[in-house]
Amino acid sequence: MLIGDIISKTANQKKEKTAAVLEDRKITYGELEKESNKLAHGLIDLNIKPSDMVSIMLPNCLEFLTAYLGVIKSGATMVPLNISFKTPAVEYILNNSEAKIVITSKKFLPLIKESNLDFLENIILVDGDKDDGYILLSELKNQKTSLPELQNIDQEFTAACLYTSGTTGKPKGAMLTHHNLIFDTQKTIEHLKIDDTDRYICVLPMFHAFAETVCILLPLFLGAEIVIVDRFLPEKVLKTIQEKNVTFFAGVPTMYSALLNVKNKEEFDLSHLNLCISGGAAMPQQTMENFEETFKVKILEGNGPTETSPVAYVNPVDGVRKTGSVGLPIPETKVKIVDEDDNEVSFGEIGEIIVQGEHVMKGYFKMPEATKKTLRGGWLHTGDLGKMDEDGYVYIVDRKKDMINVGGMNVYPREIEEQLYKHPKIREAAVVATKDELRGEIPKAVIVLKDGETATEREIQKYCMQYFANYKIPKLVDFIEELPKNATGKIDKKSLSDL
Repeated sequence: MLIGDIISKTANQKKEKTAAVLEDRKITYGELEKESNKLAHGLIDLNIKPSDMVSIMLPNCLEFLTAYLGVIKSGATMVPLNISFKTPAVEYILNNSEAKIVITSKKFLPLIKESNLDFLENIILVDGDKDDGYILLSELKNQKTSLPELQNIDQEFTAACLYTSGTTGKPKGAMLTHHNLIFDTQKTIEHLKIDDTDRYICVLPMFHAFAETVCILLPLFLGAEIVIVDRFLPEKVLKTIQEKNVTFFAGVPTMYSALLNVKNKEEFDLSHLNLCISGGAAMPQQTMENFEETFKVKILEGNGPTETSPVAYVNPVDGVRKTGSVGLPIPETKVKIVDEDDNEVSFGEIGEIIVQGEHVMKGYFKMPEATKKTLRGGWLHTGDLGKMDEDGYVYIVDRKKDMINVGGMNVYPREIEEQLYKHPKIREAAVVATKDELRGEIPKAVIVLKDGETATEREIQKYCMQYFANYKIPKLVDFIEELPKNATGKIDKKSLSDL
């Protein structure tokens, strides 16, 4: 079974139900089915064949849903582009993926036109007019409204090629099959015990794996309603949750922190909100506790890399929710903690988290050596350092690449960050490595203070001395107005490090 088959079946059962809404615009399941099928036929008319790459560069909008489904239903592979990318990144991904078509808006045309692209055949605009000289989405759509009958394509074909952030080199295209995404979506639904009565807000960027599975495929599989927010503005998000009676919110930790810092947050009624999911990065426990106390709603922390489609583990809805843990593996998923030689370590011991399951990617596009290394032994090596307790709960300690080696002693930035978030003057904090002639590396803390607060480097160091050995104390403390973040809201540690 393919993704298009599942969504078409759901859409035909719920034709009149709202599939998605963005401010005063909405689209029903019947309309979404017709428009995405017409686009799929239109792409086939442009000679798009199974496994050809078609890229989407759009902000959060109704058109993204139509494009996403239309590309996949045509048999092509969907390649989303981060809308914050500049020309070099756009050029690299479009060339590496060999994308034949880009579906975009006039806003992003300059980036694409500035790129030297070897494979691109057509640009499709969701806006604009005939005078722009490009194919318009409104005119491309073939009038056939049935789901295309695809020949010689099965569930092991690549539905999406999602490029990783490239923090350790060039971005890698994780090839996720129809089965990978179907499995991950269905098992996440089973794990979270959710249904079509929930209303899901999508404020995470739609080009990201987290949003595409949890905020798009998950509700569309169920036949639930998606409330789209075009960009993350904290007060606007709270207002939308209130006015649209949102019941399910998924976000990264910095989003929760930002919502807590809305000055008039107590004025918003979030009583319909009954479940929040946090992923993408470690959730500071102080932030979680403050959010739950303020808004009276439970947060379930989970995680998983893009390569697991991406949900791999989440705290249970009804079972024990363990502080600091990303929870239990979703159904039919195996997780182990291993040492440098891939030997499984004891409970409570730190090692690399590796995952095995039907949601694990089939590999990196055109990168056989990277694929072999990451999937060695039949397990996905996540690059996350963590541990597991005797009940099977997974704890992420830090990314392997973020660990700081202070004269041979391992320092995990997350441990220090957790304590910094408990300081009454600190709003946000990140700990990174910086060079040191004597010890090789030392920890540096980069801190954003709460409004109206002041602090000194020595004050922060003395605070840390109460909790950590000397080698873990940040030897440098920088105070800045805002931590740099990428388009998904994750703190960009790479730009903070002096290495």
